[in-house]
Amino acid sequence: MSRTDATDYSADVVEEFSGLEVTAPRAVPLGGLRAMTVRRTLPNRNRTTIGPWCFLDHYGPDDVALTGGMSVPPHPHTGLQTVSWLFEGRIHHQDSTGADAEVVPGELNLMTAGSGIQHSEVSSQDSGTLHGVQLWVALPDASRHQPPHFFAGSAPTATIDGAIVSLITGSLPQVGTSEAPHYSPIVAAQIDVPQHSTLNLAVDEEFEHGLLVDEGEVEVDGTIVERHHLAYLPSGETQLTMTSGANPTRLVLIGGEPFGEELVMWWNFVGRSHEEIVEFRGRWQEGLTEGSEQFGHLAHMPALPAPDMPSVRLKPRPGGALRPRP
Repeated sequence: MSRTDATDYSADVVEEFSGLEVTAPRAVPLGGLRAMTVRRTLPNRNRTTIGPWCFLDHYGPDDVALTGGMSVPPHPHTGLQTVSWLFEGRIHHQDSTGADAEVVPGELNLMTAGSGIQHSEVSSQDSGTLHGVQLWVALPDASRHQPPHFFAGSAPTATIDGAIVSLITGSLPQVGTSEAPHYSPIVAAQIDVPQHSTLNLAVDEEFEHGLLVDEGEVEVDGTIVERHHLAYLPSGETQLTMTSGANPTRLVLIGGEPFGEELVMWWNFVGRSHEEIVEFRGRWQEGLTEGSEQFGHLAHMPALPAPDMPSVRLKPRPGGALRPRP
């Protein structure tokens, strides 16, 4: 996906409940002229990352016949992995490694940008309803210059306390380990909890976690987390307890060891300095028509130009909290 607001965190509403942090979503237009609206909860006013996760967009359910669905032209990425996960619908993914894949519900599509890649995302005309999430994983410095590559695979599942847990990527003690390539300790899972049920999920105590509520609502640590909101839980927990209400609840869990490196995130680039971002943008603009050595080339539709650089210097932000905790 292509960001349009890479530096403004001020619109987020964050509430804190004795260690639990709940972020309300903000509406963001996605892509170019045919922009669809998504709900963004990460990064937010309080934090840049949850583990190595640095970006979370949540969209739908949208009637593709009415909204036009998703149509994101070729655009670049550096220094990250994109994780595409659908609840409903179908998206056609193409990238400059030669990958040509259909994203479908229950299957992980993981694109490692590494030193540079471009890709497009267009919802299929027969999608009906489009509903899902896309997330970014910040690559550690030791891995962010690797060649780009693409992975697709199904998600292992387990039934725990009556809930269905689908492991999108990484590891969960009661489910197993995904085959998907990652470069720091990580987890992501879809969790479906029946109504009036409690799930006790074992987790790695070294991980910090986020819980996005897709459907229904959930009680975590005595706090009700509403639909479309993101709850943050710091590391140190060996178990997460989630209780649903009168309706079935669907959640997306993300987590990992706290990310210890500073990041500069602007548009679709993740780097380490202002100068690096300027260089990425310049190379992308130079190769818009014919492609470039760094980002490759896609010829099936015109590429998306980069926005102008901001008038102020981009400053590195620490992984984790953006401001001191109270």
